[in-house]
Amino acid sequence: MVAGICAGALAAVVLAVGSGDGAGGYSMRTDARFAPPGAFVRSAALTYDTELVPAAAWIEVEQRMTTGGATSVRLRVTGMRAGHRYGVHVHEKPCGADPDAAGGHYQHEASSAAHHVTAENEVWLDFTADGRGAGEARARHSWGFRQGEASSVVLHEKPGSKGGRVGCFTVPFGWAA
Repeated sequence: MVAGICAGALAAVVLAVGSGDGAGGYSMRTDARFAPPGAFVRSAALTYDTELVPAAAWIEVEQRMTTGGATSVRLRVTGMRAGHRYGVHVHEKPCGADPDAAGGHYQHEASSAAHHVTAENEVWLDFTADGRGAGEARARHSWGFRQGEASSVVLHEKPGSKGGRVGCFTVPFGWAA
């Protein structure tokens, strides 16, 4: 298992590459293996609940952004609890040992009003793990992230806007200029 976590951490470093798309856009893809906070081998992906997000489960996040700022975010996972429905959102801050370290959901129109907590104003990547524990989701928006305000993807125990934080992945998101 340690070798798998080491390989996952190395892959995250190697694959966290952002680039232009030749037309002035941005694309990035990064992946990692989940590890508990304080694990011997650190990972950009942390599990806070090993029943729902087992250590060594895999996550990949890809972002594509056009010159105008339209953004697509894709999530893929393997090794999750089969049949479970997860809520997943882009969050403001990087992951930390404390599940709350990632801050709140990134919002295009920042607000504490309940009517702004929507899939249209946030990046929601909810999925249900298949029989083998794999899942995938994609979100597309006409807007892009603001610099330094989108830093992680948090997995929640329930889909939608509620549910405890069970995992977190620090992601080098790009932003609209």
